[in-house]
Amino acid sequence: MEFPQSELLKSLPKQFFASLVQKVGAYTEQGADVINLGQGNPDQPTPEHIVEKLKVAAENPLNHKYSPFRGLRSLKEAAAEFYKREYGVQLDPEEEIAILFGGKAGLVEIPQCLLNPGETILVPDPGYPDYWSGVEMARAKMVTMPLREENRFLPDFSELSAEELTEAKLMFLNYPNNPTGAVAGKDFFDETIQLARKNEICVVHDFAYGAIGFDGKRPYSFLQSEGAKDVGIEIYTLSKTYNMAGWRVGFAAGNKSVIAAINLLQDHMYVSLFGAVQEAAAEALLGPQECVAELNDLYESRRNVLIDGLTNIGWNVTAPKGSFFAWLKVPEPFSSIGFADFLLDKAHIAVAPGIGFGDCGEGYVRVGLLTSEKRLREAVSRIESLGIFKKDIDNVL
Repeated sequence: MEFPQSELLKSLPKQFFASLVQKVGAYTEQGADVINLGQGNPDQPTPEHIVEKLKVAAENPLNHKYSPFRGLRSLKEAAAEFYKREYGVQLDPEEEIAILFGGKAGLVEIPQCLLNPGETILVPDPGYPDYWSGVEMARAKMVTMPLREENRFLPDFSELSAEELTEAKLMFLNYPNNPTGAVAGKDFFDETIQLARKNEICVVHDFAYGAIGFDGKRPYSFLQSEGAKDVGIEIYTLSKTYNMAGWRVGFAAGNKSVIAAINLLQDHMYVSLFGAVQEAAAEALLGPQECVAELNDLYESRRNVLIDGLTNIGWNVTAPKGSFFAWLKVPEPFSSIGFADFLLDKAHIAVAPGIGFGDCGEGYVRVGLLTSEKRLREAVSRIESLGIFKKDIDNVL
């Protein structure tokens, strides 16, 4: 007997990058040496002092029981101390912080917490595809905000109609940005807060890459701007800052009413995280931070190797200002999927087609800085050997 899926499951957006994984897998199964630059999975290990904390905490019988529903107070206090130390932002550990099962969980949960069916959410295009999943689960209406290179990949709020602004209840933002690598500063967030206050829109800033900024410039937190907590929250994950992607731990910080809504939903879904993981997360936030600076330097060095190499072979590319992604224009006459397939077939290099991040992602591919400089140089060499930036492309198709 086979049971049909619910209408909700049938309505969920297709996982675009599952097809990319399948394509790469088909080549590797045939023995191809694929340089996989298409994924966003950190390639470095979790710092040793965090792992050691987990080991010790896992041996504590108290952590073998259910944790408190809304997380350990010690982790929430650590998150508050982290924001005070790093950004000068004061947070109430109990009322302004919610522990999350990774940043993705929080991003998918938020529309279900705040939106009724048919209500409007503003979403960046291109943007993180799992935003769409949360919108669909809430049966909400999505209005996209184009991110264009000429506007430094920031949304132009003047493009939104008065009706769209009036109807909007929620807005997703993400800087440093996935997939473009763009950053946002105080002026932009100040403008966003004014717009949100005027139109009663809750802002959700996805700060997943908050620790990764280049050229001596530190990413700016939405919560640093005056009035941010009045109109929204910021979601922080430990996945990128501390290479803890598989640990599934993060937190939301900011507006008390939104934090209360997240906690209420999670009361019905989970019984909090394994206590040892929470203790290790607190150690990450409060312990030695040299590992964070070293990781940032590693990504910046990789960025320079990739961008300088591609520039030298004739590809007109722009260096990202943050995140661990580069957002590269595809050469004519390729589409983003066509170029990604071409690189995989002809050079055994996997990149993510821009169309997978939204309609405005067409014409670009996303490249991850998540492999060694040696492999990045090899990727540049393979691309150069194709001759597509020196010859008429029609001659190499």
